[in-house]
Amino acid sequence: MKAAFYNGDQTITVGKCTPVAPGKGEVQIKVSHCGLCGTDLHIYHGVMDQRVKMPQIIGHEMSGTIQAIGEGVEGWNIGDRVTVMPLDPCNNCPACEAGHTHICQNLKFLGIDTPGALQGMWTVPAHTLHKLPDNLSLAHGALIEPLSVACHDVRLGDVQPGEYVVVLGGGPIGMLVAMVAREKGAKILLSEINPFRLKLAEELGFETINPLEKDIEAYVNEQTGTAGADVVFEVTGSQAGASTMTKLARTRGRIVVVAIFGKAPQVDLKQMFWRELRMFGVRVYESQDFEYAIQLAASGKLPLERIVTDIRPLDSLKTGFQTMEEGGPVMKILMEV
Repeated sequence: MKAAFYNGDQTITVGKCTPVAPGKGEVQIKVSHCGLCGTDLHIYHGVMDQRVKMPQIIGHEMSGTIQAIGEGVEGWNIGDRVTVMPLDPCNNCPACEAGHTHICQNLKFLGIDTPGALQGMWTVPAHTLHKLPDNLSLAHGALIEPLSVACHDVRLGDVQPGEYVVVLGGGPIGMLVAMVAREKGAKILLSEINPFRLKLAEELGFETINPLEKDIEAYVNEQTGTAGADVVFEVTGSQAGASTMTKLARTRGRIVVVAIFGKAPQVDLKQMFWRELRMFGVRVYESQDFEYAIQLAASGKLPLERIVTDIRPLDSLKTGFQTMEEGGPVMKILMEV
């Protein structure tokens, strides 16, 4: 079978790979589609070399069908259409014992710490599987993982109907957060500087703002009668976003930090004190988020087809990363494995 290998130094090779037969408690999946995300791009840039054993098969946003089933696995059949929640916790650390296995202190993330989905056959622990309904295409099935991130973020942000929500950053995750929050009945303002993503958001019916062209703090105050936003999602991972988020939240408003910051940003703690703001981080997802994401995707309520910019063959993986790096007219690229 074919697989894509990260070899370090922004080097990707596509070559032959021998499928791994499923062991006890494992299944083997014939991979259909695999999405490229910011984490994959970080790996490609060498940021995560301390975690990746090269040559490493990466990728974790996927869909496929079960090809083989290992010993002791029940409830699954060959041919079942599935996606994978790529988290393998230790189940013994304090986080796991407290019920937070998704942020296990010894967590193995499939596709980073272990081989990933950019291969013809992927063998994974059976506990990571989630079934895809027949009315959901396998291409859209590969969007369940990032959609689950958004579902987790909105759930922990406790977004309520009628609330005013600001999403800072209109990339794939920011756009999905906006979609899920709107589905909850919130009024959305999406802040973005990329013209392509701004236009897409407007076409999807979102109110938008370019903070380089318009004072976002003044605009939010105008729209809310100087109260501020009920919830602010920081999805840019930038100092500008970190500086802005505390200016936008209302008294006792919520700030949800979604993005991963490479360097510790400066945050206005005086504003946190002054307005009794609540700020918290959100990381990956839990099983209930995956199930809700699958339900939402299958309902047809979300315009997921607009998130997919392109579907490419596995051999063009490197050009896919290069397209993402350029930061132009691109959202989500799917690889057809």
